[in-house]
Amino acid sequence: MKHVIVSIIFGLLLVGCSPSKTEVACSLDYWDGTYGTCLPDQWVIVSPETLRQRGVPVETLVAFQSEVASSGQFPTVAVTREPLANQVDPSVYSDASIRSVTSLPNYSQLDSKDVKIDDQTVTLHVFTSQPIESEPARRFYQLSTVADGVGYTITSTTPVSVSDDVEAQVKLILMQSTFIEAVEEEK
Repeated sequence: MKHVIVSIIFGLLLVGCSPSKTEVACSLDYWDGTYGTCLPDQWVIVSPETLRQRGVPVETLVAFQSEVASSGQFPTVAVTREPLANQVDPSVYSDASIRSVTSLPNYSQLDSKDVKIDDQTVTLHVFTSQPIESEPARRFYQLSTVADGVGYTITSTTPVSVSDDVEAQVKLILMQSTFIEAVEEEK
């Protein structure tokens, strides 16, 4: 159910301008003490105040948004967390997350592939849905995993049709996700 709520809320975060071509590279390393990733150029961290003003649930750890619109919408990536009552294998949690979104209105799976996040195999699940009837359908990229007894879901919301650049930016953020702080090497 939390995944459904998050999907709806991030659909609301998408608003409009015109698309622009961007180069996909790591521009900013993000680490907040729990979650880390790499942000491409022209992606920003959405402030906690902005998230709360938009009604985003407190389970949202952090959100990132492109400063460049795609088909009139700003692609967004959000990380949510869920305390788990029992120890759950990351792949089991990932599969449960996928099952939870299949009941979304107009759900259609586009892609699904196994990926590694912190040496754990989980599924990158790409699908479309129209969680809010009065708004257009959206494309979602979603990863779910477990770290230190907490379930995490990283979800990107984009227009249904996206450029290869936007897709590469979203995948960069998702695939660089980590729950392990990087250790700087001494030279």
